[in-house]
Amino acid sequence: MKSLFIMMVSIMFLTHVFGTEFYEGQQYISLEKSVHNVPQLLEFFSFYCPHCYQFEEVYHISKNINKTLPKGINIVKYHVDFLGELGKEFTQAWAVAVVLGIEDKMSAAMFSELHKQAIHTIRDIRLLFIKFGVTDEEYDVLWNSVQVKSLVLKQRQAVSNFQLHGVPAIFVNGKYMIRSDGLDTSSMDAYIRECSEVIRVLIFKIIS
Repeated sequence: MKSLFIMMVSIMFLTHVFGTEFYEGQQYISLEKSVHNVPQLLEFFSFYCPHCYQFEEVYHISKNINKTLPKGINIVKYHVDFLGELGKEFTQAWAVAVVLGIEDKMSAAMFSELHKQAIHTIRDIRLLFIKFGVTDEEYDVLWNSVQVKSLVLKQRQAVSNFQLHGVPAIFVNGKYMIRSDGLDTSSMDAYIRECSEVIRVLIFKIIS
C-alpha cells in the first residue's frame, strides 16, 4: 500500500513538473535486463557514424542536453568498435582524450577530419593529437597505459552488455534507452527539450 502511494505521488509530481506524460515504448524503452556498473547517463557513438556527427557537431545535442540536467549529472560518452576500419583505434584514442580531459576539443577534431576523409591510419590519429598540443611522448605513454586500456575495456564491455548494434544511443541508469524516433522532432529545440525531460523523468523514476 505504501509503495502504491509513493508511485502515485511520483506520477503526480512528474506530471506537475514537466507538464507532459511520457510512455514506455514511445519516448523510451525498458531493457529486459539492467546493466550494472555503468555511468548513470551513457551515450554510445562512433566517429564513423554520420548521425553521430550531426548529433554532436552540427546540432550539439549532447552539450545542450547537459545544460538542462540536474547539477552533477552529465552525459558520459563511450565509443564503439563496430563501425569503420579504425573503429577499435578510435575507441582507444577516445580513451586517451578522456584521460587528458580534452574530449570536446578532440571530438570536434576527429569528427571533422574523418568527415573530410583526412584520417586513414593510426598514425593520422596520433598526428591529430600532436597537432592539438599533446606531445608525442605523452600520447605514446598514454596509448599504452593501464588507465587507457582499462577505459577501453569498460567501453567494449558496456557495448557487449547492452547488446548494442546501432548509434547514437542514450541509456539511463543501465535500464532505459531513449527512443529518438519517439521524441518531438518538430524543431531541434523541441527535440532537445523533450529528450532532456524524458531523461530527468527516468532519473527520478530510478531514485524514487
